[in-house]
Amino acid sequence: MTNYLDFEKPLAEIEGKAEELRALARQNEEMDIADEAAALDKKAADLLKELYKDLTPWRKCQVARHPERPHCKDYIKALFTDYTPLAGDRNFADDHAVMGGLARFNGQPVMVIGHEKGNDTKSRIERNFGMARPEGYRKAIRLMEMADKFGLPMITLVDTPGAYPGKGAEERGQSEAIARSTEKCLQIGVPMVSVIIGEGGSGGAVAFATANKVAMLEHSVYSVISPEGCASILWKDSEKMREAAEALRLTAQDLTKLGVADRAIEEPMGGAHRNAPAAIEAVGKAIAEMLEDMSGKSGKELIQERRQKFLDMGNKGLAA
Repeated sequence: MTNYLDFEKPLAEIEGKAEELRALARQNEEMDIADEAAALDKKAADLLKELYKDLTPWRKCQVARHPERPHCKDYIKALFTDYTPLAGDRNFADDHAVMGGLARFNGQPVMVIGHEKGNDTKSRIERNFGMARPEGYRKAIRLMEMADKFGLPMITLVDTPGAYPGKGAEERGQSEAIARSTEKCLQIGVPMVSVIIGEGGSGGAVAFATANKVAMLEHSVYSVISPEGCASILWKDSEKMREAAEALRLTAQDLTKLGVADRAIEEPMGGAHRNAPAAIEAVGKAIAEMLEDMSGKSGKELIQERRQKFLDMGNKGLAA
């Protein structure tokens, strides 16, 4: 059963009517509903195209958070072979909101890390809805160090509303862990590619996305704070999230123009959740192209380019 977003309600009605017709036809084989169903399907396809032709930033936030959108686990399963998960930060615990390990991408040994939100109630609770604790970032640091030691390209898949803000996380040094993870991204002498596959929220996302190349799926978002959080601070009203989403410039289209992201990856019509295999394939192709762009570069060159990339973002902002 499809989960429809609030702006997709007219689409839900049309697709619901088409499904009702097909259900009646299954009960009564003498009914001929082919023409009516085809007409409804065409109407639904046209409406879907119209709805997604020019999404507002807030609607893009809704699409980025869609529960049926493919998650990190789905990308790893489809794009990587010989995946061997590595667990724990060798200090406190294993954080299930962060998954990662050794794998092969198109036959090449790599290290892959990502946020995993889970896809049902049990797994979402286990994964803490993709909100990492300090041990998650320290696990990521350990894997980055291993990738650097063995010369493995680093691939990160970002999908988090932000780092977990709970009391225990703060007691164990959440801010320090995020800062150390960001610092480690800047230090490793291997190609590093990051893809925002859903939400890229706050420093919790930056800690994985301080990479040589940053790509965003077409309907993903990447910002310093959620629209609801921004609205609560600026207007003392979380219902102003639509205005906040506009002001934050958090879409892939805005961020590629600003130089924060290097490329936007086109999604299937209606978003990645409507055709997960096609979305995953597009991400795989983008990762391959970005790694190819960095082939043959020395560790020193990669580190310098990565640092300069982020220094230039500030310069561009001052110039504007």
